[in-house]
Amino acid sequence: MVGDFSVGKTSLIRRYVEGKFDDRYLSTVGVKISRRNLELPSVDGADPQAMQLIIWDLEGQTKFKAIAPTYLQGSKGTIIVADISRPETIASIKGHIDLYRSVSKDGAIMIALNKADLFEPAKSAEILSQLKQDYQADIVEAYNTSAKSGQNVESLFIELATATLH
Repeated sequence: MVGDFSVGKTSLIRRYVEGKFDDRYLSTVGVKISRRNLELPSVDGADPQAMQLIIWDLEGQTKFKAIAPTYLQGSKGTIIVADISRPETIASIKGHIDLYRSVSKDGAIMIALNKADLFEPAKSAEILSQLKQDYQADIVEAYNTSAKSGQNVESLFIELATATLH
């Protein structure tokens, strides 16, 4: 999980792993690792697939970006998180894609435009549509998410998990 400072990476992970949300801001220092077991739905009549996601929450501070590739090596996928209410974090998505591609040429990339609950739905849909168009060659999917409400959080992680199997 990568993204700029204060976009909600830790909150999305906490919502997914623990089913909780806390609106108090807690800055991640370095890297925090979380795990969640899940069972992916069956495809084409095959048995459901059990797997464990190991989720690395990378600090969003600029000074940390120099060592971030070390943590990204060997990953099968990433979620790039931006705060939909802060255009500068959306503008940073390309840099995060480039950073990830520098260590993983074929890993799955998802984008989460987080804090969608704080934004007008029609405008957030428009931003998401443009983002999908701009990065369609680089990403598996992009979602408007809300760690607070849980909007699309489960779908985001399940789709990433599924994409890492192919």
